[in-house]
Parts: sequence; structure tokens; C-alpha cells
Amino acid sequence: MAKTVFHASIEGAQHGSKTLEEFVIFAKNSGATGAEPSNYHVENGNDGFKSAQEIKEVFTKYDMKLDGISCHCPLWVHTTAWTESKTIRPFLPKDVWTKSAAEIEAWCEDYVLRYLDLCSELGLKITPMFWGISHGFEVATGYPFGFFSGPEYDLIKEGNERFVTKTAKIREAANAHGIYLCHEIHPNSAALCADDFNMLVEACDGDKVLGVTADPSHCWEGEDFETRFRKVADRIYAAAVKNFVIRPGVNLRSMTGDWTKRAMQFCDIPTGDMNMMRFTELLIDVGYADRYMQIMGTETAPLVTEAESAFRDLDATSANAIQYAANHLVFPIAEGSFEDGMGSED
Repeated sequence: MAKTVFHASIEGAQHGSKTLEEFVIFAKNSGATGAEPSNYHVENGNDGFKSAQEIKEVFTKYDMKLDGISCHCPLWVHTTAWTESKTIRPFLPKDVWTKSAAEIEAWCEDYVLRYLDLCSELGLKITPMFWGISHGFEVATGYPFGFFSGPEYDLIKEGNERFVTKTAKIREAANAHGIYLCHEIHPNSAALCADDFNMLVEACDGDKVLGVTADPSHCWEGEDFETRFRKVADRIYAAAVKNFVIRPGVNLRSMTGDWTKRAMQFCDIPTGDMNMMRFTELLIDVGYADRYMQIMGTETAPLVTEAESAFRDLDATSANAIQYAANHLVFPIAEGSFEDGMGSED
């Protein structure tokens, strides 16, 4: 019998209003086989984390796979705090965001190191995340108005050096635990495209902990998912199933936070601009499924759905995404060429 290599899962970052148990129940009732809570779901409400045993008990109770714990916000803030941007505030308690940039960075570093300890105790070797604005907001625009280098400055070179320095202790801890830190190549992060990510890897002397979360929903400015993820293929350890639509005639970048008015909008999985079956096939082809299963010692790899909509209820959008993945993207894998059965056997 042909085997499957995937199972349907869900990312928890958008569901932070739920408790860990409520999130797992929602995932289970929606048809998921596993779930990936966010770091916020595993906090204990007392400036620490739930124990590994507490977390395992919730997943065991509902017969669900623990597919990882995402840690986007603290890591983004850690690499962004030096800019003193107010945009870090939504991700931090007020008694933290009122501190100096150096104190905020130190707080985030301590948080992430304790998070990595927890992941290690849980046997989780893959962390979905994204690095922050290590090169500054000028560079993060991707538009060199004012120039990225000039008289006695080079923002790219300075950013690479800053990234290496600021992430050193976290990368060292991840190496010690055997954990891969999987960056979503993403606007307003340390790497906007595949070439940017490969530049960071080179700056860090090829550090093996620098991994990628293949999230196609950020491929909306020219670099399609085939191009992006083949360039970083051997560093893909995590995957997000997420789709988007581009509204024609609306500028891709604008100064509005109202998603109903933006040109690029995240949306339900089935009706977005991308063909998610082709993306799933790409994940198999670049080795994501085999890589995940080998590292985690599992029989299948998660397709972690992450569906958002400016118009549709979040839970309804997420449940639809899980069901679409389970019904359409989890399929038996071909064991040979479809031409193998052609012709006579005589």
C-alpha cells in the first residue's frame, strides 16, 4: 500500500486567545492530526513556561501529535529592539517594552534560551520563527532610496556583522540542543528573499542551525515559491501551508494597517492565488518531508496550516484550512513512474 508522508496540522500564533488545551481541542475537532502551539500557549502565567510534562499530557489526552512550538514574536523582537522601533510593543508586556533597547534585547534572549531548553526537554528539534530587523528598517524596505552604502557606511555589511553578533548566543544554544531555527523568509525581517537568507548563512560561516520555514504566502513580490525554496532547499526543516490573493490595481505597499484595504491579503487555502498542491509537491521534491521525519523520528511530517482572512472569521478560516489539507494535500506518494504500468508484460 502506498504511504503518505504528511499529516494535517495548524499553527497556533493566531489563536493566542485560546489556552493550550482549547487550542488542541479546536485543532482536533477541525480534523487535524497534530498541532503547533505558539510560545504564548506554553507560558505558565508567572514569567515562565509550563513543564514539558504538562504540555505532553494535553497532547496525549487528545491523541494529538505535538508538531513543534513556534517562537516568532520573541525572536523578531530580539533582533529588532536595537532599532528602538515602537512596533515591538504588541509582543511584549508593558513592563518590558518600557525598558531600554539593550534591556529588551537581553530579556528576549533570556526568554528564547529558556524556550530552547523547554523544546529540548520535549524532544523538539525544529523551531518555526523569523529573525527581526537586524539590518535596520532602511534596508528592510528593500528599496535603496538614500542608498544602502555611501560615505563611510555600508548598511548591509553592518547588518551582517550585527546579525552574527546578536544571534551568537542563541545559535550556540540551538547547536548545543541540536535544534534548527527555521526563519520565514519574509518582508520586514532579516531576510526578505532567498538570496538574503543565503547571505546570512554565509555571514555565520554556514552555521547549520540556520534553517528555513517554507511559507509560500510571503512570495508575493516577484520571487515565486519554486524559485525561493529551491535556492534554500537543503535548509528547509519546517513548512507552512498558507495562501494569499493580490488585488489588482492596488499598490503592494501602502501606509495602512487595515487588511481589507491592502493589495496583498492572506486568505483561505483553497481560493488563493497559489496552487497549494504544486507547493506540496515541491515540499516533497526538495526533501522537507524526509528531512523532518529523519530529525524528529516520525512517520509523517506536518503540513502546518496557517490561514488568515480580513473578511472571514479566524476559526472558520483555520478549520477550513485544516480540512482542505487533510482532504487534498495528504495523499499517497507515488512509488514509481506513472508510466511503469504501461505496455505488455509478455
